[in-house]
Amino acid sequence: MAMEVLEKELEKLKDTAQLSNSLANVDKIIDLLTAARSEVERANDPHVTSLTLTKLQNPVQRGLDAVLDDLKVVHKGQVKFGKALEKALTTDKDTKGSLPEDHDPMAQHPTLINRAIAMHLLREGQFGVASAFIAEAQPQRPQSSISQLQSQLSPLSPSSVTSPTSPRSPEPYESHLTPMDELSALQSETLQSSFAEMYSILSSLKERKLLPAINWARSNCAELEARGSNLEFELCKLQFIWLFKGPSVNGLPDTPENGRLGALYYARENFGRFQHRHIREIQQLSCAMVYASNLPASPYRSIFDIAMAFDEVAASFTREFCSLLGLSAESPLYVAATAGAIALPQLMKFLNKVKGKNTEWTTTQEMAFETRLPKSMVYHSIFVCPVSKEQTTAENPPVILPCGHVLARESLQRISKGSRYKCPYCPNEGSVKDAKEIIL
Repeated sequence: MAMEVLEKELEKLKDTAQLSNSLANVDKIIDLLTAARSEVERANDPHVTSLTLTKLQNPVQRGLDAVLDDLKVVHKGQVKFGKALEKALTTDKDTKGSLPEDHDPMAQHPTLINRAIAMHLLREGQFGVASAFIAEAQPQRPQSSISQLQSQLSPLSPSSVTSPTSPRSPEPYESHLTPMDELSALQSETLQSSFAEMYSILSSLKERKLLPAINWARSNCAELEARGSNLEFELCKLQFIWLFKGPSVNGLPDTPENGRLGALYYARENFGRFQHRHIREIQQLSCAMVYASNLPASPYRSIFDIAMAFDEVAASFTREFCSLLGLSAESPLYVAATAGAIALPQLMKFLNKVKGKNTEWTTTQEMAFETRLPKSMVYHSIFVCPVSKEQTTAENPPVILPCGHVLARESLQRISKGSRYKCPYCPNEGSVKDAKEIIL
């Protein structure tokens, strides 16, 4: 009931308390002042100036009064809605529909939460903070035990990360350890050195220096090609375009290695190894030489528009680097926090709805409704049963009926009578055994 009253008050606020009228009156005042200034400048006569200002007083005063009246209406509507909102939020806290406070899925896994926080700090380059957090979060254990855990990680030579010009492939982060051991293993200099290398190269990319990233991609070309990655070519392509634009744009020394001639030399030295996969793009880059004097009007103008190219290639580099470490491109803690922030408004709306109907939160293992996340946060296919409104699981997989409609297996069993069922979305009927499980 409180929610319905609040919605009505919100509609009233939208209808009456609008700033558009105030803005329109302000625009009228500005138009009057602008016209008066133009008239005074044209006349260049003190008598005309005095007469114009005298005529301007009453219209401006009426305009200011109108703006004030409009703001009073807006203020009155906001105060009234604020009182209704305060009344709605101060209802009995014991009303049914609140979150199940006795169920916390992560209560039994504090080490996993600590590991996610520590890994996020490492990924952000906060190595000192991460070490202090890990030391505080884990029970004290002998130094020999910690050294033994660190030795379980595959070694990565420190020399391979101190010089961006001679990088090596980062060894994948091992996840076969227990949660407590994994937390200790995050203190490994190997893992920290890998992230230090990543941030060193990202810093170079931010300064429009591509060579460290190109050298890293070239030294790891076998792993990248096995993954189907085009990172090395994209970096070389951007380097070609960056040289092509010349000293006036890239700020590099005006030498034969820079400018169009330098780009041509660079292409001859580096593009040969990419011909079997990127011959079309190489041809386009080469043909752009003909249109160099009028490139913005050429068919290749979109290729040489690199306003966002460095940010995009930095994101691709981060994704590939973390992938070779066996990690996701985004911090899991960041993704979880962002997804929670997206879902929170819908959750609060749902709770207000069920409070108004005096119902209870009935699920403890999952959300009571589907939360739509951006495509960048969808990592695998999911299916929410249109009948039960619950996400399918390995124990309750989705099944497709002969008519083409899909629902969860448990929903099919509930609507079936014996071995027969009637589709809830069309007139077709069939046998339960004809439903086929879908593997997503």
